Order: sequence, then structure tokens, then C-alpha cells
Amino acid sequence: MITFLLSLIALVFGYFFYGRFVEHVFGPDNRVTPAISKADGLDFIVLPSWKVFMIQFLNIAGTGPIFGAIMGAKFGPIAYLWIVFGCIFAGAVHDYLSGMLSMRHGGAGQPELVGHYLGKTTKSVMLVFATLLLIMVGTVFVYSPAEILSSVGGEKMMWVVIIFIYYIIATLLPIDKIIGRIYPIFAFSLLFMAAALLVVLLAKWPAIPELWDHFYNMGLATEPETWKDQVFPCLFITIACGAISGFHATQTPLMARCLDSEQKGRPMFYGAMITEGVVALIWASVASWFFYNEGEPGYASLPAAVNGFHTSAAAVVNIVCNDWLGVMGAILAMLGVVAAPITSGDTAFRSARLIVAEWLKLDQRPIAKRLYICVPLFLSSILMLLWQMENPDGFNVIWQYFGWSNQTLSVFTLWTLTVYLVREGKCYWITLIPALFMTTVCSTFLFVSKQAFGLSESVAYPLGGLCLLVAIVWFCLWYRKESRRLRA
Repeated sequence: MITFLLSLIALVFGYFFYGRFVEHVFGPDNRVTPAISKADGLDFIVLPSWKVFMIQFLNIAGTGPIFGAIMGAKFGPIAYLWIVFGCIFAGAVHDYLSGMLSMRHGGAGQPELVGHYLGKTTKSVMLVFATLLLIMVGTVFVYSPAEILSSVGGEKMMWVVIIFIYYIIATLLPIDKIIGRIYPIFAFSLLFMAAALLVVLLAKWPAIPELWDHFYNMGLATEPETWKDQVFPCLFITIACGAISGFHATQTPLMARCLDSEQKGRPMFYGAMITEGVVALIWASVASWFFYNEGEPGYASLPAAVNGFHTSAAAVVNIVCNDWLGVMGAILAMLGVVAAPITSGDTAFRSARLIVAEWLKLDQRPIAKRLYICVPLFLSSILMLLWQMENPDGFNVIWQYFGWSNQTLSVFTLWTLTVYLVREGKCYWITLIPALFMTTVCSTFLFVSKQAFGLSESVAYPLGGLCLLVAIVWFCLWYRKESRRLRA
């Protein structure tokens, strides 16, 4: 628990000190924001600050900081380091600067920002890449809650249809009509569940692995026959939303269109990501106790209900919440594993609609023009969902592609932010270092993953290092050329 407490303190200090430094680097001012200058009563609309924070938090959180942290805890307490350092120096910086840059560019979406700073070709790639990623998010976040709800009652297909109907309504209506009203409730539930678990953790003070005792891959040591994932790069793909997630860059513009002042950006964007990191820390600690309680994997008091180290993330949430928090825990668990993914799915489709509309320069105030975009999006998602349901391992395949795509999207965003900071003559190291690191992570994972090239580690790691070297050389050459241009 000492490692957990130190990590928690580090996140809080990170917000107040490094977050303030990043804010100083960007330099928010009192200019008119898109929520006011482009107000349309649909997507550009001023919302109260507390509501913006709650929506932003739930947009970027969903089940990410829960499921990702639980799966990441199987690597051992080394997961704490990635959550803390990843969140403070990469994820929160990524979210804050992408949100603020969107505000500076009239509420522009992620592909538009990428195109502005990295070129039209990269923009075209991002348009396809980001739209496919968002469709995947909406698809995987239909299947999992539908499967859970079917175990409570009703057919799975019935729940799929109901969730899709909700998605259509939430995507088409003004943001304050559905999302602005129900998101704060679900966000509060997610935060309350995390706070309640924190209280129980402090009261129980369980014996969980400490960083100085287990600075190695505990998953590999515990299950050497079945656990094959290495800390690098797999940990950094598994824990995404609790550290850094490219999906967030598609969500921050939604709230960048609803803030009435740039001065509110740090608590809304940087603060929401730090809050997500806290949630991830709590669940990583709970999962560490679950998997490594007194040296024996599994949940000792309910041996018949679990499969020890191989218990799924959703099962861990249900078991722990029911046992630790009683009836209220069961309700919160249901909200966590059902409502949270659904509320990530609807904003994913909304973001996709806005990205495509921005590309086509299609006014979204007439509902007919919203349908022009939404119908193909939902048809694509339905086809993907049908394939997923017909294939036994379909969900896992899509999820693995989503995980890598998610982190790859963060790479493009970080390089975009780096170019912006260089051109503005600001401290670009705050995004350059995370950009180089995530470039190496994603390229190495692509080489080593069985779903991609599936190369041996002896080949994949040197290739990942080569990608890092190429990125450094590319940046140095570009920086020299850009410096000459700026001096001219």
C-alpha cells in the first residue's frame, strides 16, 4: 500500500506543479472561445464548468481506467510507474494541449489539427484512421454491455438494438439534451465507486506487492506457461486510458466547443486526466490484491466464483464491488461495466460525425445533413458488430486492434503538438519526449504482436529501436529546416 499512497500523492503534486508548468508553456488568455463565437445550439454551446468536467471525465474514462488498470496489474506494481509518469508527463499533457489547441483553432477536430501542422497527406491518413478507430470504439462498447445485460434478462440482440437506438439519439441531438444531462450522473457514480473503494482499501490496508519488492514482470513469474506479455511494449498498450490514450484527442474538441474561457482549460483537460489516473491507481491496487493476495493468486473468499489470475476484468469489478460495497456496490458495478462503455460509445460516434462533417464542410444544424453522415457510420458499425458476433474471438481481435490504434493515434497527436510548440517558440520537450517514447512503444508492439508481424523479440526490439532512431533524425532535420524558416 505504500507504493499506492506514494503514487496517489505524486499524481496530486503532478496536477498542481507540472500541470501549472504546462499551462504556463501554452499561455491561455482571455480571447473569445468557439463556444461563444461559433455558438449554434447543437455542438458549440456554453456549458457550466462542473458539467464540462464531468462530461470530459466520462468521455475519456468509460471502462478504460478500470479494465486497463486491472489487466495491467497482472504485470505487477511496475504498472504504478506507468500510470503515474504516463499520466503526469504524457497523458495529461496530451489531453490539455490537444483541447487548448482545438479551442485556438475554432473547435477543430483531431484530424484537422494534424493536417494543419503535419500536412495534408497526414491529415487524409488521420481522417480514415480516426474515423475507423471511433467506429471500433462504438462497436466494442455495444457488444460488451449487451452481453452483460443479457445475463440479467433479455436477448443479447435486443440489448444491441436498444443501445444502438440510444447511440443514434445521442449522436443526433444537441449535446446539452442527452449527454449534458445524463453524463454527470454516470460520472458521479464512477467517481463515487472509486472513492468508496479507496476508503475500503485504506481501512483494510491489504498486503499487496510493493514496487521495491517486485520490480519485475509478476505475470510472467506467476503464470510462465500462459503469460507471454512483456512489460515493454505490452504494459504501455494495455494501460492506455489510465496513462495516455489517443482516443482522448478525439474527445477533447467536444468540450473545447463548450468552454467559455481558456483559463478553465487546466482543470477541465489536465485535471480530468489526472482524475482518471487516480481511478486507474485505485483499480490497479484492488486488482493487485485480487491477483496476489498473500502470495496466492485469486480471490480467496470466493474461490468458486473466480479463476484466479485469469479472472476477466469485468468479473473482478463485479466480485469486488459486490463484496466490498454490498448492494450499492452491485449497482455501481453495473453502472461501471455497462453505462460507462455505452457513454464512451455515443461520444465516439458523435466525434466521428463531427470529424467527417468538418472534412466535408457540411453544416450540421439541419438534421438531414447529420443523417447523411450518421447512416454510413452506423451501417459500418453494424457490419463490424455482426462479424464480431459470428466469430468466437471477434471481440478480442477488434479490441487488440483498437488498443494499438488508440496508442498510435496518441503518437500523431503528440507530434502535432510538438510541431505547434516549436513554431510558437515554446518548450517543445514536454511533448517531444512522450512522442518519441510512444513512437517506440507502438512500432515495437506492431513488430512483436501476433496480430501484426509477429516477429521474434530478438528482431522486433532492434526494429523498434531503429524506429526511435529514425524519429530522432527526422525531428532534428525538420527542426533545423524549421529554425531557418522562422529566422528568415
